[in-house]
Amino acid sequence: MAAPENTFKTSLLSGYRSIGCWMGLCDPYAAEVVARSGFDWVLIDGEHAPNDLPSVTRQLQVVSPFTAPIVRLPMSEPWLIKQVLDAGAQTLLIPMVNSAEDARALVRAMRYPPDGIRGMGHVLGRGSNFGRIADYSASANDQMCLIVQIETRAAVEALDEIMAVDGVDGVFVGPADLACDMGYTNDMNNPVMLDVVADTLRRITAAGKPAGIIDFPDAAIDQHFANGAQFVAVGADVVMLGRLLADLASKWTQRIA
Repeated sequence: MAAPENTFKTSLLSGYRSIGCWMGLCDPYAAEVVARSGFDWVLIDGEHAPNDLPSVTRQLQVVSPFTAPIVRLPMSEPWLIKQVLDAGAQTLLIPMVNSAEDARALVRAMRYPPDGIRGMGHVLGRGSNFGRIADYSASANDQMCLIVQIETRAAVEALDEIMAVDGVDGVFVGPADLACDMGYTNDMNNPVMLDVVADTLRRITAAGKPAGIIDFPDAAIDQHFANGAQFVAVGADVVMLGRLLADLASKWTQRIA
């Protein structure tokens, strides 16, 4: 028996255009609500949301039957990558990848020897069905999916070299950090930034790599798809919940005043 198919990776390879939802509530019950809402994929955010390994694992358990999970880690440490892969993640989004050297190190961290440095110990994790997938270690490498996040000027300048690294399966543009690094903090809609993001998406697509991004206004999402984006996060649970609750409270406060 081989490692389970990574359906998100399969969809990337097929060229399928997909939508996802960013999850930052850090709760499995809330995660299941999102997972059963019709998105092609969900992202469990471990960088800016207060997730840890147990909370990520619990969310993987509840969302996996309904949609494809992606996990964003807070950093590129091999020990952290090893833990979350053993917990069942197959697709990782890694922030602040600024060079081909960074990308190569990530590829190795996600793969068993001789292709990488991932440690053996999967019998303790749900990724291998707790050791019951006999050929897991021999087949897992093929199901790993690495998405590198481009969010600095250095990364944009090194984009061609990063995309050339074997094992980089997709490239995700981080518009907020990229704008900040380029001197446009909280100004992602500055014409300069819109051009940079559009050009970056086109470069990724022209290189034959799946391009991803996060954005919320409908018009912006439409434009990203037009510029070649293949997978787009079109909402975030925390943001949507906060806005809906604020709108509801405001509406009724005004109506009963």
